[in-house]
Amino acid sequence: MCTAFVSIEPGSAVPVLLLSVRDEYLGRDWLPPGRHWPDRPGLVGGLDLAAGGTWLAVDPERRTAACLLNGFGPLAPAHSRLSRGALPLTAVRDGGIGHLDLTPYDPFHLVQVRPDGARVTSWGGRGEPEEHELPTGLSVIINDGLEGLAASRTGSERVRALMAARAAHFRARFDALPRPRPTADGTAEQAWGDWLPVVTGDGLALDADAALIQRRDFGDGRLWGSSSVSLLALGPELLRYDFAAAPLPDGPGWQRVALG
Repeated sequence: MCTAFVSIEPGSAVPVLLLSVRDEYLGRDWLPPGRHWPDRPGLVGGLDLAAGGTWLAVDPERRTAACLLNGFGPLAPAHSRLSRGALPLTAVRDGGIGHLDLTPYDPFHLVQVRPDGARVTSWGGRGEPEEHELPTGLSVIINDGLEGLAASRTGSERVRALMAARAAHFRARFDALPRPRPTADGTAEQAWGDWLPVVTGDGLALDADAALIQRRDFGDGRLWGSSSVSLLALGPELLRYDFAAAPLPDGPGWQRVALG
């Protein structure tokens, strides 16, 4: 149940802000953001040690980023399935994934951000992918797609209710607060202002229906929850990336990712 919020204000000094929360089975190992791919030495992202890809990739030279959320729909054929973790890397390297055959990939939503806007590509496992350029203002992307309106969505009423509660709670909270104007300097607290306590959970219990930073036991013996939080600010002369392992504030705290 990953979640991404994108705020677009074209007239702002920092037109595009991205909040990306990665949720995963907590036994799945990963490394924090770095330059992990020798064949793509300029790209930065966290490394999924299970499949070698990433959930969020950044190209500092082009000042673009892409984050991945799982989707719902028919799975790719087992004999030809490819890891979705390569998609953010391809998107920032090639400027998109429109040239790819998506049939080897399980359903997903890919959020691509750039200094002048953002778009979402949704693949439901059949037919043609959906493409949406994001409007001015605050948009939320969940596993049911942009604003929960993807053509292929979950059949679970419980999962749908959890996603809807999270989207509604945090949209209202972000809308009620001053929009951050991060700069290249300073701490995460200075950069993200009033948003940061909300990003780190807004005081909700980890198992609350609306929890953004969460821990859940779905009864199969494995724990599912938030493993990391990423905050990116993109502008004509700015690319800032703050990262933290979840949950917060119990984790090691925010780190500024070196983009060089």
